[in-house]
Amino acid sequence: MSMLKNRSARAAMVAVAAGALTLTACGGNDDSASKDNSKTKKDASSQSNAVVLGTAADSTGPAAEVAGARSGGTAEVYQEDDFSHLDPGQIYVSDGGLLSKLIYRGLTTYKEGADGSLTVVGDLATDSGKVSDGGKTWTYTLKSGVKDQNGHVIDSADIRHTIERLYSTNLTDGPTFVQQWLSGSGSTYRKAYEGPYKGKHLPDSVLATPDKNTVVFHFASAQPDLPQALAMAGYSVVPEKTDTQAKYDTAPVAVGPYKIAEFKPGKGMKLVRNTNWDAKTDAVRHQYVDGFNIEYNHDDEDQTKTLLADRGAAKNAVMFTGQVATTQLQKVVGDKTAMARTIQGYAPYVWQMNFNMDRVTDKKVRDAITLAMPSSAISKADGGAYGGEVAGSLMSPTTPGFDETYDPFNRKAKPNGDLVKAKALVKEAGAEGKKIVYAYANTPIRQKQAVLIANALEKIGLDVEKKEIDSATWYEQVGKVKNGYDIYMTGWGQDWPSAATVIPPSFDGTAIQDGSSNYTHLNDPHVNAEIVRIQKITDNAEATKAWAELAKYISTKINPAAPIYYTKVFQIAGSNVGGLRYSTVTSYTDVTQIFLKK
Repeated sequence: MSMLKNRSARAAMVAVAAGALTLTACGGNDDSASKDNSKTKKDASSQSNAVVLGTAADSTGPAAEVAGARSGGTAEVYQEDDFSHLDPGQIYVSDGGLLSKLIYRGLTTYKEGADGSLTVVGDLATDSGKVSDGGKTWTYTLKSGVKDQNGHVIDSADIRHTIERLYSTNLTDGPTFVQQWLSGSGSTYRKAYEGPYKGKHLPDSVLATPDKNTVVFHFASAQPDLPQALAMAGYSVVPEKTDTQAKYDTAPVAVGPYKIAEFKPGKGMKLVRNTNWDAKTDAVRHQYVDGFNIEYNHDDEDQTKTLLADRGAAKNAVMFTGQVATTQLQKVVGDKTAMARTIQGYAPYVWQMNFNMDRVTDKKVRDAITLAMPSSAISKADGGAYGGEVAGSLMSPTTPGFDETYDPFNRKAKPNGDLVKAKALVKEAGAEGKKIVYAYANTPIRQKQAVLIANALEKIGLDVEKKEIDSATWYEQVGKVKNGYDIYMTGWGQDWPSAATVIPPSFDGTAIQDGSSNYTHLNDPHVNAEIVRIQKITDNAEATKAWAELAKYISTKINPAAPIYYTKVFQIAGSNVGGLRYSTVTSYTDVTQIFLKK
């Protein structure tokens, strides 16, 4: 769950932890601003609990009412960038995933408990799925009368088309779990089938639609996580008759409670009620506000100042993927009234510095760069203790199998890097003066981090060439196999509580292609073989242990990516916004629950 991906992904220590930002009181008479009240690893561990599979009763709408909710008004949304994609088949990053909760629906979705627990329920389907044949066959029955924004009733042909179109080579940025489970691991699934646009379907032995209301998935091996995978934004339904292929990315058809009324690339978007959405068919979403006015080009600094001031339209505003700016932390944390309209959560992402393994081939150089990373300072630039903490592992504290004691690069003792040891490694590798092309996004946070990173690498004897990239297309650019860069940061998090959604997507060498989330281009025979072996393990505890061991092997023996920091979320909303809560699914404000108080 990239970043953020959960790619996907699109998910903390106490104040003495490395990277914690010491705050001083600047508002009111209490000392709340001097304390680190951010989320901790204990909070994160609760997110590693297994997902519950819901029943038909769990899947029946309408969703439980939010206390005090009322209808009406338009919610304002401040967003830093344009959405990278609107086509569900291209969505695997956080901003698109958040928007998808409002405008799309898939076969399944998540119902969140008050404690953050997750239950997979039927969304377009009547339940989370009926499994047979030892886990190899999953059958879904569609709810009656669910319509898209045009009044078309969603049927099994639409579900078939949604899955089949993901095989097309023009769709490169979405998830690949279901395609690989149906038709082959890595990128081989594309060789088995070219997509539906030339009139051919997957055989019924793979994907069957015996009638208008039934969809049957047939896998070669047991796939117990299918309900979780189908809940991803990338598997949201695309009605067959209104699929405009490449044009769908700018004018998609809504099935959720809202639809796009206006879209101005680079400027903003307006959502209005989808009058064909029926609350009785939806177990999780609400349609309290009349619509959302989404404005782009507001960075975290601007968003925080505007929401903290709480004037005019800002009283009705929420952040989507924005965060309380580092420079404004003291003002927010020190103000009781401001804190009353904030949400916090421990997100599942690990920001990591990827090495392009096609270009940075010497492990000593990779180790040197890793050791030189000023992780604490980098983390502070992204929200301090409320934005994240120094990472020692490529697995997040939210992921089953996470080992807090694993710290191969001695981050706990040297959270801002070990320049002496790193410089010695550069000299030992004969790499003094070696040119390193470092790519980063053109946002204020990434620009600040770039200065810290470049300075550190120059101190250990490397020649850094910085390349700034448009943040709206960041993952598309670094996701190209021939991207022309040596190092670049990405954020990755679990798609559901399993390292199977972290290690294979990130490090499977057989999946390397443009749009793949193997950003390092790691193609190691042992890693590839272990991924295949572990994916066949049906005992969850045994698989969890095996994934953890493989993650350690990857970091210790190969080091294709340097862990930098784990992420936490801290957002503020306007005073007139009700229903605020952190979503463990999207890792941000749960936009399906909000309403305007007056």
